[in-house]
Amino acid sequence: MKLSIIIPVYNELQTIGEVMRKVRAVKLGVVSKEVVLVDDSSTDGSREEILREQQLDPKTTKVHLSFINLGKGASIRVGLKYATGDIIIIQDADLELDPREYLTIINPILEGKADVVYGSRFLKENRNIPLKTRLANSILTTLTNLLYGTRLTDMETAYKAFRREVIDGIRLRALEFDIEPEITARIAQRGYRIFEVPISYRPRTKESGKKISAFDGIEAVYTLFRCLVRK
Repeated sequence: MKLSIIIPVYNELQTIGEVMRKVRAVKLGVVSKEVVLVDDSSTDGSREEILREQQLDPKTTKVHLSFINLGKGASIRVGLKYATGDIIIIQDADLELDPREYLTIINPILEGKADVVYGSRFLKENRNIPLKTRLANSILTTLTNLLYGTRLTDMETAYKAFRREVIDGIRLRALEFDIEPEITARIAQRGYRIFEVPISYRPRTKESGKKISAFDGIEAVYTLFRCLVRK
């Protein structure tokens, strides 16, 4: 059994090195790891750092370098193309989420209880989450539940894990942060139940590099309706 960890990267020099060290340190028992790093034309030195990190574990680390900036969604799609694992998980290149929780997330899949698992930031108390993040997530998650019959608490979570065959049957088009609602919508449309587990979350600010904006929330709403109409 192999876990593919897809890491989209765009200008994350301050954090990508530590993220990679945390990923390498994760112990998964009999499950092997494969890391697929996709650099989305970074300009801050992230690309060079990625290549240095690859040399520390070249057998299990793949790197794809894009020469134009296409967006997070496009990077994840590239990562899915090159990933070869039985289970796939998406890992952001910041330090908001903790790779040490991989086993918590993939255990329901390993135990045969689920085909798709989301790590929810809202299933346990976390007073560090800003109110506007809670409100935005609540609106988008509630809309997702109404439109697709899901029972989620955190549709926008970056920690999404699934069996390979689940994602292989889905055609994704998103280029930016709209990849999150698109993946959720397409998975729900195919009848897969999304299992949620609680995870830790250390939110960062725009000053420390956070990139998502209010416009991305509007784009998420559009994507949820687009996927409903265009199946």
